[in-house]
Amino acid sequence: MTWITALRDALFGLYAMTVFALCALSGLLVAVLVPGADRRARWLAGISKGIFVLTGTPVEVHGYEHIPAADCIVVANHASYVDGFVLRGYLPARFSFVIKGEMRNIPLVHFVLRRAGSRFVERNDSGASTRDARQIVKAAQSGQSLAIFPEGTFQLEPGLLRLRAGAFVAAVRGSMPIVPAVISGTRHILPADRNLPRHGRIRIEFLPPVLPDHPSFGSHRELAGEVRQRLLHVLDEPDLANN
Repeated sequence: MTWITALRDALFGLYAMTVFALCALSGLLVAVLVPGADRRARWLAGISKGIFVLTGTPVEVHGYEHIPAADCIVVANHASYVDGFVLRGYLPARFSFVIKGEMRNIPLVHFVLRRAGSRFVERNDSGASTRDARQIVKAAQSGQSLAIFPEGTFQLEPGLLRLRAGAFVAAVRGSMPIVPAVISGTRHILPADRNLPRHGRIRIEFLPPVLPDHPSFGSHRELAGEVRQRLLHVLDEPDLANN
């Protein structure tokens, strides 16, 4: 990397973080001042999309037609902190996000996410995880559209980690189709070992829905296996499930 490239990346990163800070402040004001969960969700979706517009980051979206008009669960691969903002900006505003429980420990972030309708799932406390999973299943059974990153986390190494069961249990019990979503490009923009984002392109591909009541699925594990194979086929990254 030449010093010119390094300088360009640093300047872009600082600009992008400034844009993010301003959008985050706007999101906080929306969370505090805007009444009504649906209205807040629409505003926050617009703010999330604004991050990519203002930073000149192209986001190419394919497969919108695969998202049912009725309620469903979108499950996506997870490669970067950028992923949540991409889905928030480019999914219909009706979707509630399932977020790792550690976000509860960041009061301001937790407040905004909660006001945006997000739900939280503990990963390390088995008792709390079971309780939170019941709430996710209850939300699915009541007909809420959900967006979930079933890997639960991301790492520097490219590849798809093990998928946690929650999304698939919720889909089966709520009789809701699962729409696999493949996000590409965010690992380049902000990988796990980088503090400042760099410029890049993002692609989201929504795949045809998987119906949990299909006769070929005897359990939520088989449903998860089918969704996993569909994600891997399009993602073109290694399977890290056994790592």
